[in-house]
Amino acid sequence: MSAAIPSPAGVTRAAALRGHALGAWWALAGLVVLAAALRFSTLGRQSLWYDEAFTPVHTLHPSLTATLSAVAHTENSPPLWYLLEWAVSRVFGTGAIALRSLSALAGVASVVVGWGIGRELAGRRAAFATAALIAVNPLFVWYSQEARAYGLYTLMAGLAILCFLRALREPTPGALTAFAVSGALALLTHYFAVFLLVPMCLWLVLGHRAHRRLTLAAVAAVGAVGVALLPLISAQGGRGTQWIGRWPLGERLEAIPQYYLTGESGAPLGHGVELLIALPVLGGLFFGLWRGLTRLEERQALIVLVLSACGVLIPVVLLIFGLDYLAPRNLVAAMIPLTALLALVIAAQRTGRVGAALAGVVALAFLAMSVDVNLSPRLQRGDWRGVAKVLRGTPANERVITTVELGAAPLEYYLPPLHNLARGGAVTVSEIDETGYAPLRASAGSPPAPGFHLSSRYDVNGLIVYRFLSRSPRKVSEAALRRHVITEAHPEVLVSEDQAPL
Repeated sequence: MSAAIPSPAGVTRAAALRGHALGAWWALAGLVVLAAALRFSTLGRQSLWYDEAFTPVHTLHPSLTATLSAVAHTENSPPLWYLLEWAVSRVFGTGAIALRSLSALAGVASVVVGWGIGRELAGRRAAFATAALIAVNPLFVWYSQEARAYGLYTLMAGLAILCFLRALREPTPGALTAFAVSGALALLTHYFAVFLLVPMCLWLVLGHRAHRRLTLAAVAAVGAVGVALLPLISAQGGRGTQWIGRWPLGERLEAIPQYYLTGESGAPLGHGVELLIALPVLGGLFFGLWRGLTRLEERQALIVLVLSACGVLIPVVLLIFGLDYLAPRNLVAAMIPLTALLALVIAAQRTGRVGAALAGVVALAFLAMSVDVNLSPRLQRGDWRGVAKVLRGTPANERVITTVELGAAPLEYYLPPLHNLARGGAVTVSEIDETGYAPLRASAGSPPAPGFHLSSRYDVNGLIVYRFLSRSPRKVSEAALRRHVITEAHPEVLVSEDQAPL
């Protein structure tokens, strides 16, 4: 009996399908390369800022036990990122590139996860648009270059969303297990993951009555991890979050869309640039809604709309109960479903080539903003490395440094060994260096103590350094140094570890 011979039409269709699949893989590979280039090419270009420098100076220790203890007593985040960062530091050290490499890798991986989310939602067009926007969005690029948990949090939250979508479509044991694991990892990375996980868990429980036992087991596993974190949350006690309440709520709410459109550092560019980037986004949304979504796209758009709304609005509602942890950076993972929503609507099936072109314009606007941040010092983190370079040369035990609170950990990192001068103490020095940023006090530049005179003033990409010298060593008190600072910000007084307070 002879074998069936495929028809020419069948062969042509199979070849076309293989070609489409191959083209999709090449498109994803190109986006991954672009994301890696944006993140890794300038990974060490910027100085470490306070939160980043705090990690190697105060949190990471040679001992894993000491590191975990420091997480409980000096940090306010779950332990997963610190565990991974500890392992990285044991192998590659605590240089800026080593410290940020984990976030950069997570940022690149988020592009692949974004592709999966878009594909689950509405197919290849949505997959490409979602991955492209994640690859170039300035907010995602920024936190992919920061030695803190936000890049990993974005990845883990995105992975949980992807696993949720798959479990929602087909609640197999494997899909629900993947959701439980990814949801637990997201919780272990950042506490704000709970605001995304709550609606996902409810959706699964209410949507799969026929698989209630498996679904409840997966949700219970995620909940168990949350309960296990409660003692750590209690020990940390919201440490280091007081700055959030001091930031006016209106400004924080305004910063949420600004962060997404121009990145955390885009404020100096003004609302004009923000509007310029917002216009193609709004235009694409209007066009997509005007052309109309298919029934499937409407249903899927509702899912990511609810997830992004819960991720942003639940922390706002908690303000009513006195729980104020609403900082725009804590909402970074909620921008993943928001990005998927934008991609789905702008590149909806009925928008055709116009929708694809609008999605491309949005991506190009994001890309231009990300490149500008990567290359422009005025849009980057404070250049404390440059300040440290200016301050090098003087023997550490002959000087004292006053700085703003956000400069303490970076200067301890770049100019070791420094530490805070004890309250009520005093030191004998021949040099006083005052550092900070504008706006400066009217008294900036005047001698901080008798016998000292202004030797030089430096402007290091917006960070100001005043150097005062004395012909002979003089005793200065910690209280006098704190009173004489160049800015209104909270001051810190740093001395060498081998300087004994008087």
